[in-house]
Amino acid sequence: MAIYHDGELAVQERAGSRHAAGTVAAIVRTDIPDAARLFLAAQPMIVIGAADSRGDLWASVLTGEAGFITVTGPSSLTVRAAPGPYDPLHAALAGTARVGVIAIDPGTRRRMRMNGTAHRTAENTLDIELQQVYANCPKYIQKREPRWQSATPGRPRHAGELTSEDMAFVHATDTFFVATADLEGNADASHRGGHPGFLTAVDPTHLRWPDYLGNSMFNTLGNLEVNPKAGLLLPDWATGTLLHLTGTATVDWDPDRAAALPGAQRVVDFTVERAVRVDHASPLRWSAPEFSRFNPPVSLEGSTA
Repeated sequence: MAIYHDGELAVQERAGSRHAAGTVAAIVRTDIPDAARLFLAAQPMIVIGAADSRGDLWASVLTGEAGFITVTGPSSLTVRAAPGPYDPLHAALAGTARVGVIAIDPGTRRRMRMNGTAHRTAENTLDIELQQVYANCPKYIQKREPRWQSATPGRPRHAGELTSEDMAFVHATDTFFVATADLEGNADASHRGGHPGFLTAVDPTHLRWPDYLGNSMFNTLGNLEVNPKAGLLLPDWATGTLLHLTGTATVDWDPDRAAALPGAQRVVDFTVERAVRVDHASPLRWSAPEFSRFNPPVSLEGSTA
């Protein structure tokens, strides 16, 4: 089975990373290694990306006490949680769907990517059969410690653009997750991190972020090369509030534009088409961050359009 599709190969070629990507491809597996089984069993959250009935991509988070993620076979796992009624992925994951999954532990700065097909069971759990399993490096992950707090989610607020409060939320963000998919609908979920201000709301329908040096695989940018649809999840780690966005993203390869953003190799522009904000959505809260030493600085010049 080919590790990379045409979009990923095209981006690797343009970035001059084809050789490095070929080497890194060796980490991609179809089975779950023993160390990953232990890692997954200890996690209180997992991020999932998938498409809704309109083909729009969303990212969301599922939480539970350690042990709610269980490896059930060489390439399968069960997540004893499912998106609630206010979640934009509630209907999408009511049956069978192709999903991108990322398990991330801010406390140890470890993360694991998995892509496959999820099936929701009568017990309100997700059984996921995996096609790709691989670890990612700890770059740009802010260190945090978890705690639980009873939560009463607010009613979701749906809009076609960001409010001024949402824009302030964006500028305070040090971590977000992005869901993308290839032309066949195979989904992926990825992490982006940096100092607050690295993600910018240029206006109510336009977000921008720098693409930092990564693992040379270009899974996210490769998907965007062939399918511009994308979904973002912005968590408020202290309050449990979640801001879900869906829209389209494009990659700007202009070196002069990237040079205005410290550490940027390229710039990604995201157009907001729909936004769903749920205050206090998650009972899992996290401590103040210890920022990654890999985070580039955020310049005042880079914080504007």
